Formats: sequence, C-alpha cells, structure tokens
Amino acid sequence: MKRLAAAGLTIAAAVAASAPALAADLPQPAEPYTYNEPVPAERFDWSGFYFGGHLGWNWSDFQTNNAVTGRFNTRDNGVTGGVHAGYNYMLTPEFLLGAEADFSLSDIEKSRTVAGVNYKTSSDWNGTLRARAGWAFDRFLVFGTGGMAIADIDAAANGVSKDSVRVGWTAGAGIEGAVTQNITARVEYQYQNYGSDKFAIGGQTYKTDLDNNQVRFGMSYKF
Repeated sequence: MKRLAAAGLTIAAAVAASAPALAADLPQPAEPYTYNEPVPAERFDWSGFYFGGHLGWNWSDFQTNNAVTGRFNTRDNGVTGGVHAGYNYMLTPEFLLGAEADFSLSDIEKSRTVAGVNYKTSSDWNGTLRARAGWAFDRFLVFGTGGMAIADIDAAANGVSKDSVRVGWTAGAGIEGAVTQNITARVEYQYQNYGSDKFAIGGQTYKTDLDNNQVRFGMSYKF
C-alpha cells in the first residue's frame, strides 16, 4: 500500500513539473494589432519679424531732355548692397502677407557730351517701402512685392551740379527658402521708376527720368 502511494506521488510530481513545458508548446493567442497613424511633419512657419542684408547688381537708365541737347540717355550699371527688414503673417498655412523696407547703396555715375554739353548723372542710394504677398510650399516661398521707392539723383552740366531726392514706385518678385528654422535665403528682382525731375543748370532746364532694374541675393534672420 505504501509503495502504491509513493508511486502515485512520484507520477503526480512528474506531471506537475512537465505542465509548464507542455503549455509553452501549445498555440498561443495572437496579440491584438494596433495601428499607429504617422505624425505629420510640422510645416515651416514664415510668420514673424526678420532682418537681413542683400547684395546684387543695379542697371540704371537716365533719360534726359533739353532744348539744346534734345533727348538722350545715360546708362550705367554696378554693384548694389544694403539691408532690409520686415514682417510676415500667414493668413492660411500657404498664403502670406507682409511688409518690408530696404535701403541700398550703389555707385551709379555716367557722363555724356551732347551738343557741346557734358552732362553727368549719378545716384548713390535708394530705398523702398513695400507690401509682400506670397505662396508658401512649406520651406519655399514664391512672392510678389510692390510699393514706394525713393532715391537720390544728381545731375551736372559742364561741371555745375544739382541734386534731388525723388519718390517713385517699385514692383518685383522673388523666391525664398528656409535654410534653418531662423535663416532664410532669397533671390529677387525689382523694377524701380522714379519719374522725372527738372534741374535748372547754367540757365538751361534739364528734365531727367530715372529707372532702375535690380537683381539681388539676400539672407535674413527670422525672429
């Protein structure tokens, strides 16, 4: 009897020890599948104040009319550079409105002798105050711009000179890209028209118009 009891206990212990291994070999229920929707990348925010500098090339065309010389042109081109500052506001995730002001120095000077008169025209600086509107493709921006322009004009006939500050208008367009979260780079074109001004020099009246065409590369820091 005792031998039977001992044998029964031995068999029961063996079965208990092998139960976990047998359970591990049995098919396990599959874990439920959970779908994690990807988080969309954050769009670049063009809103805010910015400040920067620009460098480019300026083409100037002075058109002059006088009773003695008739109508003639003095044209020059050269390097222009300066600073700009502005503010952007995103009306929608894509559409931007803003305002910008800039000031540039240039070295435009040209002389021409017509009908015995040596006439020289020059302009040392110009500035603009403009609205901007653009369409953002995340980190890239295509924009148009237009507003007021101001420049100095100097005219001289046979060594006698007069100067003036003219207010006109400007329009242009460009593209801009975000290099980092705070640094942007741009390429833009501006046409500037300053209308006509009259210079009374040496008893003669010279009517001079000024047009500028500028292509500029710039970089800005966005706050």
